Amino acid sequence: MAQVDFHERQLTLKLVYYGPPLSGKTTNLRALHGRVDQLNRGRLMTLDTRDDRTLFFDLLPLFFRAGSVSIRLKVYTVPGQPMHEWTRRIVLQRADGVVFVADSSPTVAAANREAWDGLARHLSALRLDHIPVVCQYNKRDLPDAVSLADADRFGDPNRPLLEAQAVSGNGVLETFFALLERTWDVVDADVRLAERFGITRNDFLAAMRTHVGGEMLAGGAGAGALSSAS
Repeated sequence: MAQVDFHERQLTLKLVYYGPPLSGKTTNLRALHGRVDQLNRGRLMTLDTRDDRTLFFDLLPLFFRAGSVSIRLKVYTVPGQPMHEWTRRIVLQRADGVVFVADSSPTVAAANREAWDGLARHLSALRLDHIPVVCQYNKRDLPDAVSLADADRFGDPNRPLLEAQAVSGNGVLETFFALLERTWDVVDADVRLAERFGITRNDFLAAMRTHVGGEMLAGGAGAGALSSAS
């Protein structure tokens, strides 16, 4: 569903952070916003209720160049509360990739699963089953954080999991670049970006790293943070 203008040489991608209430979706966006050069980011638009929960959605616009190609990223979060079911579906429309932010507290396991099932329903209804979904377990600093060996992998025992502590920024960039890698692959297979724009996957990722403080990920975005099934 990427917006591609080959005449203007412009690519627009929509990424969505999805998960249960208070799992750290907005915190991920705030940490990401802080790592992007000011010239390459718009204003982080967020609307919170009094208890610090996202009421409608957050939006972080990012813009870069890779060679002669203009790249725009629209990074959204969705509200986690059950009453905002329709808002979540609306925000997911035309998404190109999703980060599912799970809470590491064992007391939130049921809420994680409920949110995952809701995401699957919405993606199916919107015919977006093919888009990449990266799973992040946030709040790894919790004293009772579930071990990754015991963590819910949401129906796929081989699903890679990423770890994060979004409040301090740990794991935020790894998650972001892991999604960018997979999103490029899906969009490139669909519309032949590399062939028609003349930029490679590595060119795309390198342009992102240049302005998002991702130099430490140059050896492979997020590769070291992925944990496979034990």
